Amino acid sequence: MKVFARKRKDANLALPTTDDNRPLDTQEQEELVRLFERDQSKQSRLWRIVFASFLFGFAGFLVFSILDQVSSPWEQRYYAYFMEEVESWVIIYAGWVAVLACSLDIVGLLYDSKYRRQWIWCSFFTGIILAVFWLYYMLRMPMFRWDVIWLPFGPLSGAGLSLYVDHLLNESAEEVRKLRGYMYAYKAS
Repeated sequence: MKVFARKRKDANLALPTTDDNRPLDTQEQEELVRLFERDQSKQSRLWRIVFASFLFGFAGFLVFSILDQVSSPWEQRYYAYFMEEVESWVIIYAGWVAVLACSLDIVGLLYDSKYRRQWIWCSFFTGIILAVFWLYYMLRMPMFRWDVIWLPFGPLSGAGLSLYVDHLLNESAEEVRKLRGYMYAYKAS
């Protein structure tokens, strides 16, 4: 008996469905599309800032590593592996190139222009150059060190992730633009 009473009570809480088939008028359509546009714009800004913040943190770590390499060369284990193979200034230069790659990603994510994607692609190609540089010296070591795999693939992964995020957010904005194109003028009969 209690189960039946609970079911009957839940049935009274259902939303009315009589107007579900009524088309939206022009003003309702406009309000809904504006709501989607505002929401998409806020979400795009939020996620671009989130990913740019991650890249900014990584770039800060790279600057710290560079400054530590300048002040006391080969003290950091991940650079000390290359002591026999590479000069200290080359490590420092490669670090600045990695910071440049991260900076290009950050600009590409946050700079609101039609050239946004070109900034990220420049970072991607810079990351490829860095990956080739570091992998060359990593493969010359007597034993491959997995703990420094972030050196070749850190900036490259940041650029790849930035391209992916930019693509998803642009796709979302395009869907909202298509929705605006699908709006119709409702005429009451």
